[in-house]
Amino acid sequence: MKKNLSALFFLAAILVLSACGSDSSSGGSKDEVVIGYFPNIDHVPAMIAKEKQYFEEELGEGVEVSYKTFPDGGAFMTALKTGDIDAGFVGPGPVMNNYANGADVKILAGASSGGTVVVASEQSGIESLEDLGDHTFITPGVGCTHDVQMETFLKEQGITSARIGGTLKHVTGNPAQYQAMFESGKVDLAAVPEPWASTLVANGAKIIVDTDEIAYGTTLPNTVLVTSGKLIEEQGELVDQITAAHEKSIEFINENPEEAQTIAVDSIEEITNQRMDESIIASAWERVTYTTEVNAEVIQAFADSSHDLQFLKEKPEFDELVVPQDTEVGSAQ
Repeated sequence: MKKNLSALFFLAAILVLSACGSDSSSGGSKDEVVIGYFPNIDHVPAMIAKEKQYFEEELGEGVEVSYKTFPDGGAFMTALKTGDIDAGFVGPGPVMNNYANGADVKILAGASSGGTVVVASEQSGIESLEDLGDHTFITPGVGCTHDVQMETFLKEQGITSARIGGTLKHVTGNPAQYQAMFESGKVDLAAVPEPWASTLVANGAKIIVDTDEIAYGTTLPNTVLVTSGKLIEEQGELVDQITAAHEKSIEFINENPEEAQTIAVDSIEEITNQRMDESIIASAWERVTYTTEVNAEVIQAFADSSHDLQFLKEKPEFDELVVPQDTEVGSAQ
């Protein structure tokens, strides 16, 4: 009998320890936070936060902060869904596409707006929209923010891609490689974020559609700060700290534009092995606005465009995608 009681106590102890372990993994304090972003100036808030250690400052001692960079929104969203990153910066296009397909993602804040430009290679012969014909255009990804902006604008002009019955051929690729692809003749046209747009123009490309002309060019966030609904539910205070660090980055950028540009140049070089000319960054900076603001109505309108262009099978409703501004999600727990 004593042996049986000892065995029961042992099993009970194991269950208690197991429960404690599972609580730590599913809702306990995190000892590492991973932030994702891209190496372009839409994502300068992430670079500033990394350089100034704003995330470390807000999250406090005992939490290690690390960073991962991505070539496109598809790769970023995969990392968010698998838990490889906890939060980060990405275009609203991939966010909406994944949310519409059931992904657990929430928009916490805006990061930047503007900066998308459509440019044509010097050798393409394209001088205006009338010259597009059956040329090949490139975007960072299928259905990405820049793709939807470009195709929405073109459709308004009566031009569609081959994907939906038109003549314009579409390929995807890393914006850092667009200059080489222009020179090789593999692509003729690009919908591209800054600073790559200014880089291409400096090397002979022609602006066909500027930021203030393209669809949602000045109203849509080109980059948003996102996380998972699960992290908000389980660790709302941590999410508030991430948002607070992001707000510090935006404030720094707007108050110290020259230093922010220098940090951006150094950061992009570190990631891409390409040193941006400071005049390129200065040119690109004029097309980008850094702000935490995000308009849920514009997000919905952009999503409707994605559906209209057949990137989304069903017309989505995004009433709960954007966390209302100035909401402290930790206080609701």
